[in-house]
Amino acid sequence: MTIRLGLQIPNFTYGKPVAELFPAVKAQAEEAEAAGFDTVLVMDHFYQLPGLGQPDEPMLEAYTALGALATATERVQLSTLVTGNTYRNPTLLAKEITTLDVVSAGRAILGIGAGWFELEHQQLGFEFDTFTERFEKLEEALQIIIPMTHGERPSFSGKWYHTENAINEPRYRDHIPVMLGGSGEKKTFRLAAEYADHLNIIADMSELPGKLRALNERCAEANRDPATLETSCLLTVEVDGYESHGAMDEARGGRAVKGTPEQVADEIKRRVIDVGIDGIIVNLPTHRHAPGVITAVGEALKPLVA
Repeated sequence: MTIRLGLQIPNFTYGKPVAELFPAVKAQAEEAEAAGFDTVLVMDHFYQLPGLGQPDEPMLEAYTALGALATATERVQLSTLVTGNTYRNPTLLAKEITTLDVVSAGRAILGIGAGWFELEHQQLGFEFDTFTERFEKLEEALQIIIPMTHGERPSFSGKWYHTENAINEPRYRDHIPVMLGGSGEKKTFRLAAEYADHLNIIADMSELPGKLRALNERCAEANRDPATLETSCLLTVEVDGYESHGAMDEARGGRAVKGTPEQVADEIKRRVIDVGIDGIIVNLPTHRHAPGVITAVGEALKPLVA
């Protein structure tokens, strides 16, 4: 797996009837593929997030949407950024990601994290647990999901999960890449060093050098060459000259870049690529679905990661 240039679709509020909602999502994925993005990602949430909109704004279920996008695209990898482990039993998630890999002919990535959005858990009836317990669950889940995607039949008895000779067929590949997402230098980075192929670092651009140093420490503790663990970061981009729908909280702060496509590319090169991050994942929430903006961003950023 290589994620060098990814597009995350973070919202489904396009000012269109529901019947036109998925065609707009499909058009974004198709434009991203044509523009040279190698990965298309959606959020794994049931409510819209603070900073992007109100909880009752449209939100598609992630794996249903990704399965539909698999039939609308040919080359791009497909992933969540990232699956909340707390929303699904790990055996169900293993089946979902393996099915996505079959449907997409080997283009699935398992993006996964501990889960964090308390309102969803509270209102929809998912157990939220403590911070420590959510990471305990995540590590147990990885010990079930990864063997199942390899075709093994794990029997596992942990504090939170239990399986007996768990079967997962059919499978398209013997390994589905695993991407962890988060910012925690002790827990998330340790799990990435031990289990993942890729780490998406959620942090302000100014924090990235320190995050990479911490990741190298976790890799050393796990006796792993850090060069074998790919990295990316998620950035919000707002492009001059394209229709925009007002300032969102997500479009401000240390993970947001604004300007012409060339200015955006220059800042990302200087503050992300040049400090050692391997890949870039961008979202464009203020633009909603403005045809052409994905192409402009892709053309500006491709040279940075070629």
